Amino acid sequence: MALAELRTPVRSHYAVWALVAAAVGIQILYPLMPEAWRTPVTIASVVVFFLASVADAYRVLGAVSAGVLVAVAGGGGLIAESIGVATGWPFGQYAYTGTLGPEMLGVPAVVPMAWVMMAWPALVVARTLARGAVAVTAVGAVALTAWDVFLDPQMVAAGHWRWFKPEPGLPLIPGIPLTNYLGWLVVSAVVLATLNASLRRTDRPSAPAATLYLWVYFSSVLAHAVFFGLPGSAVTGGVLMGAVAIPFAVALVRRRGPRQTRVSSSMPEARPNK
Repeated sequence: MALAELRTPVRSHYAVWALVAAAVGIQILYPLMPEAWRTPVTIASVVVFFLASVADAYRVLGAVSAGVLVAVAGGGGLIAESIGVATGWPFGQYAYTGTLGPEMLGVPAVVPMAWVMMAWPALVVARTLARGAVAVTAVGAVALTAWDVFLDPQMVAAGHWRWFKPEPGLPLIPGIPLTNYLGWLVVSAVVLATLNASLRRTDRPSAPAATLYLWVYFSSVLAHAVFFGLPGSAVTGGVLMGAVAIPFAVALVRRRGPRQTRVSSSMPEARPNK
């Protein structure tokens, strides 16, 4: 059952859109930075994106639901990652290299924040494209996992973590094992199922969350192809994440069309002067 809120959500969009703009701006700057600056920019990007997602959830659903988002996605991500680092399950054998700042349970603090920052847009995407609980969970898990098809190659190339048994992998993406994506699907399904059951459903998708998800998709394809020297993940990620992002974009356009038609039909007809 979705949680009841203890207060009215914030109505103003300004703070949320400012954070969305800041998250986008930092990601635009990232590939333009000298190599020595990129790790601090990576951390800042995650923190600001995290704040944008949590602030948007707070605006749409209220404080309790924003707290649930952080607890479920952040806590679930932290638990899964700490078990993964210690045992190799469910992602495969990997290790962080100590470049991403302070750690909790062997996991950089920004990693659970990264789970939160994309879990909220993934939930919005899933609820736009699907209805039943099982369908929402499945679409949301794919929406969240597909993002990692871009994330993992980029972070491995930057030296933030490494895989001990990287084969077999996805086509055109060497160095990342298939077990990683299977693990992501499992953890994402648990996270999305819990969020979908806990957070009330709104009448329309959040525009900031939609912007964040679509921005991540299109900018990742461009960045991997042009700036990061990772054409394989640009292609494979473009196809896999595009299987969710493109139908989502189409659904948003279709939602706007009927609304504009209704507004137009409700306007009084102009009558010629006699």
